[in-house]
Amino acid sequence: MFEFLSEYRTKKLKTAELPYSLTELEPVLSKDTLEYHYESLAKGYAKKYNNNEGDKDFNYAGWFLHDIYFAQFQKPHESGTPNGPVLNLIKRKYGWWKDFKEQFKEEAMKIQGSGWIYMSYTGDIKTIVNHEVRDDILMLVDWWEHAWALDYQADKKQYLENTWKIMNWSHINTRWGKNL
Repeated sequence: MFEFLSEYRTKKLKTAELPYSLTELEPVLSKDTLEYHYESLAKGYAKKYNNNEGDKDFNYAGWFLHDIYFAQFQKPHESGTPNGPVLNLIKRKYGWWKDFKEQFKEEAMKIQGSGWIYMSYTGDIKTIVNHEVRDDILMLVDWWEHAWALDYQADKKQYLENTWKIMNWSHINTRWGKNL
């Protein structure tokens, strides 16, 4: 695995506090979804890791991915269009924002079962089967059922389309800037 993982093997994991309330992402993500997804599952990975319960690598990766995932959201806004360096990266790689979204959706819909889909620091669209730590995640979408089923039933395309409305592109731009 990655070198930075060894640093955490001896530390207790702590799930970052949400930068918004449990109701602030409505109607994109409901309070019920956030309570279950964040309070039970995301925090549960850290708890299990810290208590040496279950698969340590799985729990660590689940904590790691959810820490990235929840930090990148904000109160819904209509456009959902990125700005700054991330938009420039998307334009260089895909031409237009709508072209990136279409490619992202196509790759997401190829995921059979659960997983994650993300844009890397190079602008590539990549997937993660199950949980796995990656060192190139710029923007991340949870594709596990618990992320969308309560609010969207089986309409994963609508879940993804609405997710763009809560992306905090300023935060993602900051993440991108730290990687330079």
